[in-house]
Amino acid sequence: MQVLELIIIAGLAAIVLYQLYSVLGRRVGRQPEDQPAAEVAAAGRAPKQPLEAPEEGVALTGLAAVRAQDPGFEVNRFLQGARAAYEMTVRAFAAGDRDTLRRLLSPQVFASFDSAIAAREAEGRTENVEFLHQPRADLDKAEVLGELARMTVRFLAEFRSRTTGPEGEAVDDRRTAELWTFERKLKSKDPNWILVHVDAAEA
Repeated sequence: MQVLELIIIAGLAAIVLYQLYSVLGRRVGRQPEDQPAAEVAAAGRAPKQPLEAPEEGVALTGLAAVRAQDPGFEVNRFLQGARAAYEMTVRAFAAGDRDTLRRLLSPQVFASFDSAIAAREAEGRTENVEFLHQPRADLDKAEVLGELARMTVRFLAEFRSRTTGPEGEAVDDRRTAELWTFERKLKSKDPNWILVHVDAAEA
């Protein structure tokens, strides 16, 4: 009887072990369920791919085109310089400072400014400008033509103009909105941008 009982117990044990093996299967090495949740989630995501360069023949535009030729270009730094150039140009024009204007303007723009200064001088007038607030400068457009970068900046400014003429002195507070376009050769060692065009803009 004892032998028969042992045989029956052994058979039952074998059946139980076989069922467990069928359900769970083998575990060899580290399994996915052994990994922390964060590791499993990461494994399920596609690996990050590095940013690819644009395909050959694809034309870059705007700031992307500027940075492609000048990786160090920074919009904020450019706008700070453009604002300084704007204030310097307005003051130089009011004062009739042609030497300063020649350094900041293209020949065509300088000719226009010089003509206005000459007309004012012929009338016996002088002018002084005082900014009431720091001008606001916003980038309106960016483009690249060959190696030439062209940036258009929208300026909003409030200033007080004091004009002295044969009839006396006049004070005029003005609020202006203008689009100034600057150019620079990106490969040039000269970091300065030159004013090449001025347009009126909506305030």
